[in-house]
Amino acid sequence: MSNTLVIIPTYNEKENIEAVIRAVFSQKKAFHILIVDDNSPDGTSEIVTRLISEFPGNLFLEKRLEKNGIGTAYIHGFKWAIGNNYEYIIEMDADFSHDPKDLIRLYNACENEGADLSIGSRYSKGVNVVNWPMKRVLLSYFASKYVRFITRIPVHDTTAGFVCYKRKVLETIKLDEIKFVGYAFQIEMKFKAWKHKFNIKEVSVIFTDRTLGESKMNGSIIYEALFGVLKLRLKGLSK
Repeated sequence: MSNTLVIIPTYNEKENIEAVIRAVFSQKKAFHILIVDDNSPDGTSEIVTRLISEFPGNLFLEKRLEKNGIGTAYIHGFKWAIGNNYEYIIEMDADFSHDPKDLIRLYNACENEGADLSIGSRYSKGVNVVNWPMKRVLLSYFASKYVRFITRIPVHDTTAGFVCYKRKVLETIKLDEIKFVGYAFQIEMKFKAWKHKFNIKEVSVIFTDRTLGESKMNGSIIYEALFGVLKLRLKGLSK
């Protein structure tokens, strides 16, 4: 039995999903995996279903009826994790932009180094991004700078999606009141954890852009992030 669940949301990730599952299970620490699939038409969930028989009790699948945003997928997974008594819950992408070898580093930051929330940070020590076009690097980097300036949150990579939470953080944050579903979801979760005075630690990682499958980034996601932080600030930094 593992005390740590890795949540991987998927939509059309058939090229990556088996490899990333095997990579997570190959780590020295035992992790469980929950795939939250938004009814991928490419057969992603069928691949996961086949693998469940190979990894019984370690690999789980929650299949949603439609694509409703990465934020709602993670909240679905968070509630599942809490209901199944995991102590540590990690967000991770399916496309190998997050290196499975860094999972233990995020876990150790919470288990052994006093963090309540650890972030796989691209920007805590310079800019650690591989294979992104410069335009996207600059957009992401300055978006995090912008969020930090507006909210005053002491985090370098506020939009990071590689995060480990202690269970108590997710139990304290009112998940049903999270407003954002796209890029800004990551900002809102960190912001609310910080407002509740949880200890946040950034762990420097190298982010590598996907080589297989298609990016889910689009203009509406960026718009939500840019204007969402203003809403967070204008609401009086409420919890």
